[in-house]
Amino acid sequence: MLYSAFIFGLISSFHCIGMCGPIAMMLPVDHTNQTKKAIQIITYHLGRLTAYGTIGFVFGLLGKGFLLAGLQQNLSIFIGVAMISVVLIPDKIFAKYNFSKPVFKLISKIKTALGSQFRNKSFKSLFTIGLLNGFLPCGMVYVALFGAVAMQSESLGVLYMILFGLGTVPLMSSVVYINSFITLPIRNRIQKTIPYVAVAIGCLFILRGLGLGIPYISPANMSLFIQADPNCH
Repeated sequence: MLYSAFIFGLISSFHCIGMCGPIAMMLPVDHTNQTKKAIQIITYHLGRLTAYGTIGFVFGLLGKGFLLAGLQQNLSIFIGVAMISVVLIPDKIFAKYNFSKPVFKLISKIKTALGSQFRNKSFKSLFTIGLLNGFLPCGMVYVALFGAVAMQSESLGVLYMILFGLGTVPLMSSVVYINSFITLPIRNRIQKTIPYVAVAIGCLFILRGLGLGIPYISPANMSLFIQADPNCH
């Protein structure tokens, strides 16, 4: 299932252009030195990947708790259903509930800290910008976190989120070089495919949980559980 993280990140990067693109365009990079500029952009992405990996560790650890409780198949199905539900349920229904209220002050502090870093062109500031950017609320990250939970391991949770972040790197890097390299109509068309990708990944998680015996997609029950006796004759 790890490959789905990179694919989803790649597709989600078109959404990221609209949400995080302005931050990438404002990065305090050296436009006169292309080598230094490239290193600065990489530093910024390292900050984002560090944030994603940290969140992935927490949610992977949460998933491990379900694994130890013997709920891994049901969890995989639940995660798949949750991914699909987030896509299918209209935004106005979620808007009725202010889920971000408990952490609103924290988000405000992150935004304030993020703004102050743009005055400095040091590598430390660029890394910090990426780190803080990675912790800002994002619908695509939320969906990816469902996958991190389903990994049922803190290390795999970290890897899943890092792969998701790596998927966003190519397009987000291009934004720094060419601010208008893709037109709004094309961007809108591509963004329309994001829900379909999320639903497809959700279906993969459901299939994995069902244990249908399909190689690489839905392994049999015996390969999903640790058993005292080997499955052999």
